[in-house]
Amino acid sequence: MSTVLEIIQTRCSVRSFKDTPVARELICSITEAARLAPSACNAQPARFVAVTEQALLKDIVQRGLGGVVPNTWAASAPVLIAGCARLSVITHYLAEAVKGIHYHQIDLGIAMEHMVLRATELGLGTCWIGWFKARPIKKILQIPRDWKVISLLALGYAKEESTSHTPRLDLEQILFFNSVTGHNESKRTHRPE
Repeated sequence: MSTVLEIIQTRCSVRSFKDTPVARELICSITEAARLAPSACNAQPARFVAVTEQALLKDIVQRGLGGVVPNTWAASAPVLIAGCARLSVITHYLAEAVKGIHYHQIDLGIAMEHMVLRATELGLGTCWIGWFKARPIKKILQIPRDWKVISLLALGYAKEESTSHTPRLDLEQILFFNSVTGHNESKRTHRPE
């Protein structure tokens, strides 16, 4: 059994998938992980549309993912999940207007990362897609007006296992104790340049 840290260390973005379908039970298990995620004021805005029909997938890729950054590779994924937020008047309009923080985006980010980690644990590959056209996707999937498409997640079995991961900054470059300058208790005194 893998630890959470081991799952995080093995996760990587997959942009080439096998033709193998993903069982509905696995999609439900992955979404269950998202259902358990925390949300601001426990508003639970997360809603998901799992697209498995090839005709719909192709339509989304053609009309919703084309343009300046064409994510045509997403057509190889057997599942595309639209992560949506059903907005609440108090938490997602009033609180966001007062604080200037888009809580629904944070909530969806947490929920969808839960999905990514559960998918990795189950041997599936994923890739976040943040560059898309929401309007045609909402129309294709008949998403209600009060739902906002926040992100897409490609899901499936990786065509080939990744042996390399993109480099990450060292811990000392991102973690500071007490303040960024002057009081960092880190063993190394690295400061950002």
